[in-house]
Amino acid sequence: MNAEVKATLGFAALAAILFVAALGFGAYPMGPVGAVAALFGAGGDEAVAIAREIRFPRALLGALVGGALGAAGAGLQGYFRNPLADPGIVGVTSSASLGAVIALYFGLGFDIVPLAAMGGGALGVIALFAVAGRGASALTLILAGVAVAAFANALTALALNMAPNPWALSEIAYWLMGSLRDANARDMMITGPLIIAGIAVLLTQRGALDALSLGEDAAASLGVNVPRTRLIVVIGATLAVGASVAAAGAIGFIGLVAPHLARPFVGHAPGKAILPAAFLGAALLNAADIGVRALSGFGTPIYLGVLTALVGAPFFFWLIRSNRARTA
Repeated sequence: MNAEVKATLGFAALAAILFVAALGFGAYPMGPVGAVAALFGAGGDEAVAIAREIRFPRALLGALVGGALGAAGAGLQGYFRNPLADPGIVGVTSSASLGAVIALYFGLGFDIVPLAAMGGGALGVIALFAVAGRGASALTLILAGVAVAAFANALTALALNMAPNPWALSEIAYWLMGSLRDANARDMMITGPLIIAGIAVLLTQRGALDALSLGEDAAASLGVNVPRTRLIVVIGATLAVGASVAAAGAIGFIGLVAPHLARPFVGHAPGKAILPAAFLGAALLNAADIGVRALSGFGTPIYLGVLTALVGAPFFFWLIRSNRARTA
């Protein structure tokens, strides 16, 4: 059994454990065993309803969104050959958020928000390639992504500034903080297939990403079509991240942390880290959601994006310092 398979199975088991833990944790006392039993109709009507209609969609969406962010982060870090890269580096997160914010600004309703977010993410990647141009280098793509993200963030700030009423302002602000608490079956039907498709697209580039770790010239000499790889990686990341933002709002740092933690288990091969990072991202996001439920008091909810940022930012600082020490 090679390192990739071992890492994938290990992190998949961790994701499954935290998935079951997320099912059992909450204000209604149920426990993991009781929650699983309730999914199959045991434990009374109230327990069954909570497990099937609230806990299961929330835990499943957490696994999907965390998996999307982890896989996208691993793919982008592999392409850019930079462990500090994350899904926001190409502007997809900001663009998808802007699409959702526009829907909330005009009061189009929460049923339209996921579709608007995915539309925003698609427009963001179109703008990315329009700015970067064909055959752009990795550095040019990063700069174009920064420009797209900055413009999308500016328009989001403008929408907050010009919100027509306090209710629209609060809806936008709360959505931007990210949450799984309103997860439902419709979210899974819309975003789940797109997330899975995005991860599958990224997995097709595992060999190319491993070759790119030697540099673009070396990868090209090994038969890798670098421009094609770039396009496929960005499309895969856009599908996965755009759909995850559409379902749960903007959640940061999972796409940075999960690949970095997974990579040592696969010999630091970027392509082989995609699937392990996806399972680890799923585990981390459900762990964070359990933390959100544990820390939230009555009337003062803690939002998921806030907690992941509070935990992820110190990790990011440590990562920067460790990279600086290695290159000194």
